[in-house]
Amino acid sequence: MTKLKKIKANWDRYIKSIFLSPNHHFSCLYPGNRGIVVPYFLDKIFSRIKIDRRKTDRLNRLNEKGIVIYVGKYKSLFEFLYYHTTFKKSALPYPEIAFGLKFFLLLPVKRVMQIFLSHMEHFLRKFKIKSPYFTGYFEDTLSKGHAGFLHMIEGKSFYRKFIESRPDSLTHIIQFQKHSPRPVFLVPQTIVFSVKPVRTTSTIMDILLGSNEKPGKLKRLMAIWQKPEKISVEIAAPLNLQDFLDRPDIRGIDEDFQAYSLRTHLIDTLNRQKRSITGPVLKSREELTQDILTGQSLQTFLKEHSETTGQPLMVTHRKAANYIEEIAANYNLNTIMIFEKVLTWAFSNIFEGLVVDHDGLNRIKEEAKKSPVILAPCHKSHLDYLLLSYVMFKNNMACPHIAAGKNLSFWPLGPIFRGGGAFFLRRTFKGAVLYSRIFGAYIEKLLSEGFNMEFFIEGGRSRTGKLLSPKLGFLSMLIKAYRDGACEDLIFMPTYVGYDRVLEEDAYLREIEGGKKNPENLSQLIRARKFLKKKYGKVYIKFHEPISLNDYLSEKGVDIFSVDKEQHMDLCKSIGYKLLNSINKTSVVTPHGIVASALLNTPGNSFSKRELMFRINSYMTMLTIWNAEMADTLTIDPDLALNHVLKTFVARKFIELADETEEELTENTRFFIKDNKRPIINYYKNNTIAFFIPAAYTAIAILKADTFQFSSLDLTDTYRFLQNFFIDEFSFDEETTCVEHIHKCLKAFTEEGILVPNPSFTDTYNVTSEGFRKLKAFSEFLRPFLESYKIALIYFQKYPPDKYEIKDMVKKMQSEGLKYYKRREILLKESISRVNYSNAANFFMQNGISGSEDADKIKEYMNIVDQLLSMSVS
Repeated sequence: MTKLKKIKANWDRYIKSIFLSPNHHFSCLYPGNRGIVVPYFLDKIFSRIKIDRRKTDRLNRLNEKGIVIYVGKYKSLFEFLYYHTTFKKSALPYPEIAFGLKFFLLLPVKRVMQIFLSHMEHFLRKFKIKSPYFTGYFEDTLSKGHAGFLHMIEGKSFYRKFIESRPDSLTHIIQFQKHSPRPVFLVPQTIVFSVKPVRTTSTIMDILLGSNEKPGKLKRLMAIWQKPEKISVEIAAPLNLQDFLDRPDIRGIDEDFQAYSLRTHLIDTLNRQKRSITGPVLKSREELTQDILTGQSLQTFLKEHSETTGQPLMVTHRKAANYIEEIAANYNLNTIMIFEKVLTWAFSNIFEGLVVDHDGLNRIKEEAKKSPVILAPCHKSHLDYLLLSYVMFKNNMACPHIAAGKNLSFWPLGPIFRGGGAFFLRRTFKGAVLYSRIFGAYIEKLLSEGFNMEFFIEGGRSRTGKLLSPKLGFLSMLIKAYRDGACEDLIFMPTYVGYDRVLEEDAYLREIEGGKKNPENLSQLIRARKFLKKKYGKVYIKFHEPISLNDYLSEKGVDIFSVDKEQHMDLCKSIGYKLLNSINKTSVVTPHGIVASALLNTPGNSFSKRELMFRINSYMTMLTIWNAEMADTLTIDPDLALNHVLKTFVARKFIELADETEEELTENTRFFIKDNKRPIINYYKNNTIAFFIPAAYTAIAILKADTFQFSSLDLTDTYRFLQNFFIDEFSFDEETTCVEHIHKCLKAFTEEGILVPNPSFTDTYNVTSEGFRKLKAFSEFLRPFLESYKIALIYFQKYPPDKYEIKDMVKKMQSEGLKYYKRREILLKESISRVNYSNAANFFMQNGISGSEDADKIKEYMNIVDQLLSMSVS
């Protein structure tokens, strides 16, 4: 009997709790995952969808600052449950109340009964359906700290709501915000189930399973089960509704129009979020071609060109169509997915790992939501563009369209590269007026469609290891397309791609020493399989902060619409050097680069490990003072990393042990540099040389002062001369003056113990006895270039103007260099460099030296070079 009484008492309490509970009950409040089966099932599904913690950082404690409402594009119970479950588990504000969703099937029976009775009571009293909009239920629930969930596009229910003039959720939220002292934070978020871009035409699978834009239930479950790693959860920056409503263009308009503007803004944000992963709507190659060729401005140009050349319009049209066929990419996700699997296998065989700047990738995603992003990487290897596209695709981002040289369009790689987003351009546009205009129209079309792009600011691959001077043709076309209205802004992303070892080092050595470049073809591709048998260390990919063209023009006070041709090229040059400097600042210093620098800057070809470490330690201290980015191996255990490189150089016969029986390297171990390997070692030295150039200029300026006491003013003229003298070798930062560079170097030299400030005079320094040796160690960075420039002057001294074309001139300089090297009148094999000679010839010809007739100028520069060389001899 006692047991029956207890059961009856519990039942009575249960019935009372239903009838006597507060009057407002609605099915739009989700009380949480109850029971055992539902939570287990949801956790199993949702745990497969990973979310980057860096994306959720902006949600931490957001509910303490205001009221949080998550915003999705389409009505989706799945998304609500995902955010509710995942965010609750991560102790983040999680949605509990939904605008436009009902949870009847997920609610406990007691809750359903409460809702039913509450609505019946309201109907019997007022003969109206009870609504959470008119009872203050949403306001009360949100004010108590429960996060909300809202969708922008309602589907079929929108028409019923529109006809019946039922309240709009956004209008309701706007009214709530106007009466609430706390801000409402609207957080646009989306789950992207496929990286496939949206197409202009639907397939049969889209019809059956839903499109990539709005996948059906089965398509979502298939994605979760088969490829959960390709599902991306994107969370935009929270929108403060108080601030939005206070905008001058929003404040004075009616609430309905405020809601319309807010909806437009949120949908645009959601669309941009998705496009940052899938890319823009993908049109077929044929559709893009048709859009370009039938454009009004191009049609006008084609008619004018036809009249100018005297060719029939049909011939001009045929040429234009052929040019588009030659240029255009054929972006294909199936090709990219196959490529991903091949490259995963290849890179795991070739490299020991990829060190990727994931924060930089997230910055690209964010910027791609605003405007087309233009990746501007350095160019050290043919693998650069493969690596960047591979890394982006692996991180659920659309692959960029890549500007590639026409030399890579050979079969079978040409069609494959086109499928991966490559479009091809000729090495020169000289005299090709029609081709140039068609290429420009193609670039303009890509930008107007919103595609991200990638181009190499150096033009071709660097054979020397350091950055080349900027090539401005493609950059000029981008800026012209922007000026013509192709996009609202251009976001440049300077990118560093570096290698412990490059695959092409043998080919680079041959070309630097005057050998002919082998053209890319099928036989080269077949021979490339030998690289799979070796390990080439690590790859480092790092991104600089984005550079907005709008911001840059505003900062410089440039009106892009009023510049003439010369000013346009000056602008391109300025941006080109800014991109180069940004890449240099983003470079990663590798153990190979440090050891190579110390090896080649050591006087003579024989040295001990102690002597080598003296220079290495000096360079490492300087890099630390300059906040240079170090490779992870240098950060974790520098001694182990440097010893590993030394052993690698011995194994590769770059250097030899004086005592070949030595098994362990000690401080007294002696090495010899193999003379014929110096140019290869120089390649790796040049990978890090940009960090040391200001120090080298300053060191030579101090040594040239030829006194143990000097002021910073004594160094300015020499520093400025070297900066201009080597303008084609090293880009300098126009935003930092040489005086600022000198002061920074003097501070670093003081911290390193090279200099001591004079206590009696301000801005005056004394060189320490140890400091003199270290200054020589820094000045050695410039010696190969000084020797190259000396040989160039010897050539000009010997031959009259216009004796040879530039290509033959460089060959003559190389033969002179070999002759002087054999006679030991120049000391460094790496100074016999085709690239150095070409840069030297360019500098001297621009500064009044064209041949033997300019004897006085030649003598003046020769004296300067000889004096500077004497400073760098240890």
